[in-house]
Amino acid sequence: MTIWIALLLATFAVGASAQCKCESMKWATCDGTPCQCSIMVDTGTAQNLDCSTLIPKCYLMKAEMYRAKNNLSTRTGGKPVETAFVDNDGIYDPICETTGAFRAKQCNNTEECWCVNSAGVRRTDKGDMNLKCEKLVETYWVRLELKHKEVSKAVDTSKLQAAIANAMETRYSFDKALVKEVQYDPDARMIIVDVQKVKGDRKADLSRMAYYMEKDVKVLPLFANQEMFAPSVDGQKLEMENILVYYVDEEAPTFTMKRLTGGIIAVIVVVILAVVAGLLVLFFARKREQKYSKAEVSGPTCSSDNEVKEAFETLCL
Repeated sequence: MTIWIALLLATFAVGASAQCKCESMKWATCDGTPCQCSIMVDTGTAQNLDCSTLIPKCYLMKAEMYRAKNNLSTRTGGKPVETAFVDNDGIYDPICETTGAFRAKQCNNTEECWCVNSAGVRRTDKGDMNLKCEKLVETYWVRLELKHKEVSKAVDTSKLQAAIANAMETRYSFDKALVKEVQYDPDARMIIVDVQKVKGDRKADLSRMAYYMEKDVKVLPLFANQEMFAPSVDGQKLEMENILVYYVDEEAPTFTMKRLTGGIIAVIVVVILAVVAGLLVLFFARKREQKYSKAEVSGPTCSSDNEVKEAFETLCL
């Protein structure tokens, strides 16, 4: 009887362990009753996770950096408005608040720092450790520029927005009402999705959805379920092959010219030197013309010197 009880308990334990997993984070380690999941974000440091929702982007980036440092697997239509910008810096090791939000000032474990928005994307020039970032500016609008793979039949544009919104709701548990507009260019196979919340809203986190979608499109899903984001229109799945995300914050970013890349600076210097050289050539050419004109008008002069008087005597008569 004792043996049967032990076997029953062991079977129950195995079944409970199999159910204890994090669907929204494939790298999570889960155990215990009730089930508790966590992910390594630094040596000896595990971050507890709420697997009932998407994991905060800040925690995801820290986990990716940790895995990259430790040789673990990571496999990592234009601006909607003038103030929109893209993430040109890529992944770094961020400082996260206890809520999972990004700290407004990031330094990537160096003495060079910058300010980020709520999506963790740099929105200022880089500076030193004394740089001041007064607050974390919220991203209220993201534009997803997607390109789908070739399909066998034409896509019904009138059904595309609903298909995109439903797929986002299903895949990311995202409020589909925030999908405000979808544009489609069939020749380029380009889909432009504008996702926007009301300014001041701090409940909807656009950055989580955008980050998970980026990983899906790059065939590097973060979910335990390795399916991809593929909206269906009239039974035809649209598999994505490229994605670009634009961020629009509640306040415009403060990039300046002083942080231009070396290539851009070199081009500017070359242009300036060419202009200066051209002006100098024009200046000396005009000076030479003026000199020749004066020489032609004045003609030869007579000298009182006896040695040259005879040479010019004919011209002076």
